[in-house]
Amino acid sequence: MSSFKRKTLSGRATLPQGTRLSPVSTSTVITSTGIPSLDDILGGGLPLSCSLAVLAPDHHSAYGELVQKYFVAQGLASGQKVCIIRDEPLRFAREGIWVAGSTGPSTPALAQASTAEDEEDERASQHDDKIKIAWRYEQMKKFQTTVSSNSLNDDFCMTFDLTCRIPTATLDAARQSAQLILIDVDNYDGRGVIEQVEELLSNSTNAHAVRICIPALGSPHWSDMQPPTVLSLLHSLRRLLHRYPNACASLSLAPHMCTDTWGGPGWVQKVGWLTDAAISMSAFGVSIDASNPSLSSLFPSHHGIVQILTLPAPHTILPASDKCSTLRGLSSAAGTMGGSGENNLAFKCMRKRLIFETLHLDLEGGVTERRTTPASNAMALDAGMVHETTPAAVLATESRKGSLATVEVEFEHSEDVVPDAPTQAMADVTANDPLVPAKPKKPKKKVAFHSERPDLYDF
Repeated sequence: MSSFKRKTLSGRATLPQGTRLSPVSTSTVITSTGIPSLDDILGGGLPLSCSLAVLAPDHHSAYGELVQKYFVAQGLASGQKVCIIRDEPLRFAREGIWVAGSTGPSTPALAQASTAEDEEDERASQHDDKIKIAWRYEQMKKFQTTVSSNSLNDDFCMTFDLTCRIPTATLDAARQSAQLILIDVDNYDGRGVIEQVEELLSNSTNAHAVRICIPALGSPHWSDMQPPTVLSLLHSLRRLLHRYPNACASLSLAPHMCTDTWGGPGWVQKVGWLTDAAISMSAFGVSIDASNPSLSSLFPSHHGIVQILTLPAPHTILPASDKCSTLRGLSSAAGTMGGSGENNLAFKCMRKRLIFETLHLDLEGGVTERRTTPASNAMALDAGMVHETTPAAVLATESRKGSLATVEVEFEHSEDVVPDAPTQAMADVTANDPLVPAKPKKPKKKVAFHSERPDLYDF
């Protein structure tokens, strides 16, 4: 009888609900953030005993809090225990999102508008499917810039709708069963919040995963917080998560705390050091391109840039994202992009969902539709192509003011050369011979490219 025995699933410990093993390390248990594309960036999901920090320096939007709403909704939908630490946490929970189809808009007008938009989206998708292409490209895989959830029948990552709100009955049931725990920061300071979290984790069992959500760390309700206080709180929270392996945390800093101007040089890097994972969502026209407003026109389908500060790597030396992330493009999972360098990432918030995807230039440098008519900034060369001895300069700056580059076309002068006697005689014979076709002379032209930002164009 052989002494070797096959490993079976019955001998392994049961994983908490809404979690799975990491695709890279079997000793790491991960859970979803509620956004499939963000899970891909993190290496499949957020590992338990780790913390995620989201920095959104835009004062006029709430992208950081939107990520936290996905985090809370995923925890409630998968049956995990959720703790919200915020001023008026109940109001934040009621504004949360929920699974599509469970609840509809509150008014008939909103319902009619949502139905109309769904029909338009469906017609647009059908129109895209009917586009005829060359037969040799029909069997090729379509170009995709993001990833979708592959676990439709699993509770690991649900599909949430930004237009749907969490039902009141579901919220009340979660509060009564102690699945949803609310901590108001108006009643505690930073040290008191850490004590409340430690008490919660010590009383929880290993059968359920615990999610700690801090939507707006450093807001005015947290009193006057200084950089050392914030760093101390992040360090204490990370220490607690390492002590309790069935808990994870997701937090977003207040907008004024997401840049180095508040915490001094290297502040953002320090936040990444004291958290297991950290990303920055910088919106166009607010922070990263305040001095260059053309980025919004170059990328009209995106709302901002995503910068990865830190990636989780528990029980491993290299982050799992380096091996299994499709969007980053560093592994064989990215297909032909494997080994060609890391991709640039961006995000966009649509009517029903938030997406992280690769950043790339659209067709024609920003045109997303096929042109059937000449572009608005096309040069009218037909009117300028006149055989004259004076130069004709055609500029494209009148139709597109404020552009970074201009194209100038100049026709050379046609010099009047007096031919000698033999050449003139040969020309007369050629002109009288009907068998010899006359060759018209075409004026030569020179094309000059001028740019105020030569670093943007590499020829």
